[in-house]
Amino acid sequence: MSYSVKEIIKQRRSVRTFDERPLSEEDMNALREYISATDTPFSVPVTFGLLGAKEYGLSSPVIVGANTYLAAKAERLPNHEFALGYAFEKACIYAWSKGIGTVMLAASLNRAAFERAMDVGEGEVMPVASPVGYPAKRMSVRESVMRKGLKADRRLPFDKLFFDGSFERGLKEENAGVFAPALEAVRWAPSAGNRQPWRVVTDGERAHFYKAGSLPKSALGDIQKVDIGIALMHFEAALSEEGISGRFEFSDAAPAAPEGVSYTVTFVRE
Repeated sequence: MSYSVKEIIKQRRSVRTFDERPLSEEDMNALREYISATDTPFSVPVTFGLLGAKEYGLSSPVIVGANTYLAAKAERLPNHEFALGYAFEKACIYAWSKGIGTVMLAASLNRAAFERAMDVGEGEVMPVASPVGYPAKRMSVRESVMRKGLKADRRLPFDKLFFDGSFERGLKEENAGVFAPALEAVRWAPSAGNRQPWRVVTDGERAHFYKAGSLPKSALGDIQKVDIGIALMHFEAALSEEGISGRFEFSDAAPAAPEGVSYTVTFVRE
């Protein structure tokens, strides 16, 4: 990897206004090669597509100037939402390293056209897609208003998202040890509506991930689990840059969660 995920997480923003230039052949080929080799730790294959907007009639009311979209689908297997979020975020991080802007879209796209373009079959789901292109020099008025409304540049404090041993004690960044950079990378992960649904309880060599709150039920699955998949990708990649490895597993011994918070998965340091 010739770029720092942690640095990209600090610099990157969601892009909704593009300068209408098509991706260069070099960038298109590099992105196509990258997504063809993207995997996840959840044993769920994710299939990507790079789709021409005009060719397939693709659009979104919140996007200006994009002519190519990235989409992904998977079978409705256990943990497919985690896998989709994890794999899609890997692709978005890589795209930014090439100067290519992205923003994950779920509700605000003409879904029927995207599903036809991705040939989504029975038993498959395509919850998210993103424009891919070069950011315009100036945001559209619509994008500026959206970012302000979403408070897109703000995140909850570290000790409101992360906890020490149990949910009874907030975790200060200076007390997070080797997990501190990875948790900060999680804190800045994007999420639907900037709701930041992830909560993490650290317990020695383990980090237990939880989902706080819920969105209305959808045929697309649990979009907030897609958000958790994004956070898991940030966490693992940031640790890897620190030379720390581990694995994800599902634990019966995770700390008890308060009402409205549900356990998802545990990272175990190796």
